[in-house]
Amino acid sequence: MKNIALCPGTYDPITEGHRDIIKRCAKVFNTIIVSVSDNPKKEPLYSLKKRMEFVSRSLKDIKNIEIISFKGLLIDLAKEKNAQVIVKGLRAISDFEYEFQMAQMNKKLIPEIETFFLMSSPEYAYLSSSAVKEVVGLGGCIRGLVPEEIEKDIVESFKNNIFK
Repeated sequence: MKNIALCPGTYDPITEGHRDIIKRCAKVFNTIIVSVSDNPKKEPLYSLKKRMEFVSRSLKDIKNIEIISFKGLLIDLAKEKNAQVIVKGLRAISDFEYEFQMAQMNKKLIPEIETFFLMSSPEYAYLSSSAVKEVVGLGGCIRGLVPEEIEKDIVESFKNNIFK
């Protein structure tokens, strides 16, 4: 049986921390489905189309991934895609508290799908999409915080105030 894992996120934008988690998962699971959330409650800065493009360009070197967008319950997507595992990256205890509650709810809804928590690599433990947006929005350097493939585009989008 092929093992399939979902790596969900808003990816607004994808960071080196996100990419690190996905690359590490790609070594363990046969297929990684990177699922970009289209959740209107999150109010992302970048459009879904732009976030999908950034994710695609950032992960082009990983062969065993599929990149999709999704709306609705993540657990329903996992079932639809025959995923056995949902992978969530954790940076700190505060991440764990929220993700633990979501994992328990998912387990209640569909018990056969597991949630795996993967600790961030130490060099990315401080990194978030929100921090990236704050740094670039204030004119700071984001080199090494986001994949090189999209760094220039992010900087330009802030300079020109275009996020579509």
